[in-house]
Amino acid sequence: MTHAAELPAWAALAVTVLLLLGAGLALTGAVGLLRLQSFYERVHAPTLGTTLGIGCVLLASMLFFSLLQTRFILHEILIAVLVMVTTPVTLMLLARASLYRDRIEGNEAVPPPRRSQTGENSNG
Repeated sequence: MTHAAELPAWAALAVTVLLLLGAGLALTGAVGLLRLQSFYERVHAPTLGTTLGIGCVLLASMLFFSLLQTRFILHEILIAVLVMVTTPVTLMLLARASLYRDRIEGNEAVPPPRRSQTGENSNG
């Protein structure tokens, strides 16, 4: 049995809106993953969509459980910090690995590496 009936109407509405917004953002990221053409375009949609979607779901969870248990729930904050730290790092590593592979294979669609002022090749 759930105690959701004890939740005030304003909080239930806020939790509902946050959950729907989070689900919509995650769905947008998933559709972007399917619809976009190249790897470089595809890698951004799920990263941004799911990160924002997870953030909304975590806010809804924090609000719901904080009001029902009359104490602040910290688990969601830890999850949010981990998602916010690991998602951009993963995106950057995947994009750099793909860019390196495409340059090694001689793919014409990727830009050439930048040259430093001394004329040496920069690997970044």
